[in-house]
This record gives sequence, structure tokens and C-alpha cells, in this order.
Amino acid sequence: MLSNYVNVLADSAGQPYQILLPLALILLISKSLMILCRRAKLPQIVGALITGVLVGLILLIPNQTILTPYVQEGIDDLAKIGVILIMFSAGVETDVNKIKSCGLSSIVITVLGVAVPMGLGFLTAFAFFPNNNWISNLFYGVVLTATSVSVTVSALKELGKLDSKVGTSIVSAAIIDDVIGVILLSLLVSLGESSGGSAVAVMEQIGLMVLYFILALGLGFLIKKIFTWLDVKYPMHRRIAIYGLAICFFYAYFAERFFGVADITGAYIAGLVLSGARQVRDNPTSTQYIDRKVEQESYLLFQPVFFASIGLMLFDKNEQGNFIISEIFTDWRFLLFGLCFVIAGMVGKVVGAGIGAKICKYSFGDSLKVGVGMMCRAEVVIVCAERGISAGMINPGIMPFVLVLIVVTSFVTPIILKALYKKETVTADLK
Repeated sequence: MLSNYVNVLADSAGQPYQILLPLALILLISKSLMILCRRAKLPQIVGALITGVLVGLILLIPNQTILTPYVQEGIDDLAKIGVILIMFSAGVETDVNKIKSCGLSSIVITVLGVAVPMGLGFLTAFAFFPNNNWISNLFYGVVLTATSVSVTVSALKELGKLDSKVGTSIVSAAIIDDVIGVILLSLLVSLGESSGGSAVAVMEQIGLMVLYFILALGLGFLIKKIFTWLDVKYPMHRRIAIYGLAICFFYAYFAERFFGVADITGAYIAGLVLSGARQVRDNPTSTQYIDRKVEQESYLLFQPVFFASIGLMLFDKNEQGNFIISEIFTDWRFLLFGLCFVIAGMVGKVVGAGIGAKICKYSFGDSLKVGVGMMCRAEVVIVCAERGISAGMINPGIMPFVLVLIVVTSFVTPIILKALYKKETVTADLK
């Protein structure tokens, strides 16, 4: 009797081996599509996101036993680790010295490059969803604040303009942009999960965040010294990467558990702390070694699963029991909102960062280049949107439009930059 009861419980909950088939499908399809995207000169994460949609089609099969609730919960857990590693790696790759050395111009460009798209995103959401609370509508704006200049950097390198005034401003502003965006994300998530955004709740949460950053960065000075010592004592040793990953998980855990700060913010701060480890020899620093090792492990499993889980979100069901993906194409109002959301994301960065550059006395042409260069989006915008969806603050149906924003800006940004520089060269030749 007891053995039969245990078997019934196991069947209803699921067995660990059941997750292996979906993982195999995700890895196989994801890598294949990423290769195709690379050849088509598209961001490879587009292939990873499409993988989730393709695997999610399994849910449309009646009585399917592949993507059971038990398996989907396991995929979500792996995805959570994936997003932590992505943000940790982003923090590690951040050049803290460049933030310190950047001038007032980069700060002005960043502030306006964050404020304008966030404002446009908020107004767009408010126009379509006036009954939403202000935090939810503002979160749509926060999603649009993230910048990824990897495509821009590649284009500027090709043009030989990366070390120019425009190139340096774009890279510096993008670094600060990510820091501000992650902090805003963490603040809104915390407010959304508290008492609805009252003045008292806002002040309490800001106080907790400030306390967390003080403690995290204060402890960071000691951690940097330890890792600098490890770099001398055990150069390029695997224990350094393991210790670094442990620091990441500690920071992420304590951020959310005790301070109401998003775990991904804690992971990002941990990366920032380790990014400051000094180089004491010609070999790669412990920071670079940690980044490479974490990136390898993350790339093999956790990142593909995370991006695929985003696509799978479209097959969640709404309150009426319908798939969210069907809601996108049947609700013309939401479809129109998504298109306006994409436009707001593109225009907001160009106008905001461009005006910031103009205020700092850049020429009109250079200001336009800065604005266009800041327009590109990638994985950070996905992380922000996913966090908002997980917190129940924004509609999961926004994800396809986030993907559209990534694809369009990745295509358009280098094309416009090349055209602007070509026009500048032609004008100089005519003179």
C-alpha cells in the first residue's frame, strides 16, 4: 500500500528525468538557430528566443506529456539561475575605471537617455491602460531604459570611430545607463510588491536600497583585496572562479531576502565589485578569468534555457484560460500598444541621448550619432521585461514586441551610423 501511494505521488509530481528531453530540444534548436542568426547578422539571442516559441508549440498538442507543469517549473528554476549569471557577467564586464573617468557629458547623456524613453514608455502605457497603477505603467518605461551597444561598438570599430569623442561618449554612457536601469528596476519591483507605492513605502525602500549599496560596496573593498591576493597566489586557478560565483549568489540572495532589492541587482553589484580587481601582471586578471569561466558555464546551459523560457511565457494562460500568444493577435488594442511601445523605445533613446549630447555642446551631427548609437537593445531589456512579468507588473504579451525592438534596432543602428559618417565624409570632401 505504501509503495503504491509513493508511486502515485511521484507520477503526479513528475520525475527528474522528464526535464532532460525538453532541455535537449532547447539546446539543440537554440544553438542551430543562433548559428543561423549569426550568419544572417542578427543578434544570436533572437534565435534563443525563437527556440522558446518553437518548443512551446508542444503545449498545443492535446494530452502531451513533455512539457508538464513539473518540467516547466524545473525550466523556470534553471532560467532564474541563468538571469543571475547574465547580470553577474554584465557587472564583471563593466569598466569601473571608465565610469570614474567619464566626464559630465556622459552623465548628462545617460540621464536624458534614461529619462526620455522611460517617460515615453510610461505615457504610452498610460494611454492604453489608464486603469493600471502608476508603478505598472512606469515599469514599461523602465524596460525601455536599457541599452546594449555591442552592435554599435562593432559598427564604430568597422568605421574606425570607436575611440572618437562620439564613440567614447556612447560606451561610457551605456555603462552608466545599465547601472541606473538596474537600480530603477529593483526599486519598482520592490514598490510593486509592497504597499502599492505610497510615499512611506517609497522612502522606506529607497532607504533599504541605499543601505544595501553602502554595505555591498563597503564589503566590496575587502573582496577586491582578497581577489587581488588570490590573483597573485593562485593565478588562473579554478577556485578563483568558484569563489567569484559564490560571491555572486551571496550578494543576490541577501539583496532580495533582507533588503527588498532584486536578486539580479545583487548579482550585478557583485560583478561590479569584482570588476575592480587590479591587474598585477601581464596575465589576465582574476576578474577576466572569472568572467570567462562563468560565461562558459552559463553559455552551455543556463543562458539558452533562460532565453527559451521567455518564449515559453507566451504559452502561459491568462485569466480567461487562453494562451497569451493568441491574445496578442486577437486584441487589436494590445497589438497597437506593442507597436507604439517599440516606436517609443527607438525614438526615446535617439531624442533623449541626442539632446543630452547637444546640451554638452556636441555638434548636431555628433549629437545625432550619439542618440542613434544608444538606440540598440539586447539581453538586458529582456531581463528587465522578464522581471516585470515575474512580479506580475506587466503583461507577458509584451515579449514579442521586445524581440521586435531588439531585431529592428540591431538592424537599423549600424546602417544609420554608417550613413551618418558617410555623409560627414562626403561633406568634408566637398569643402
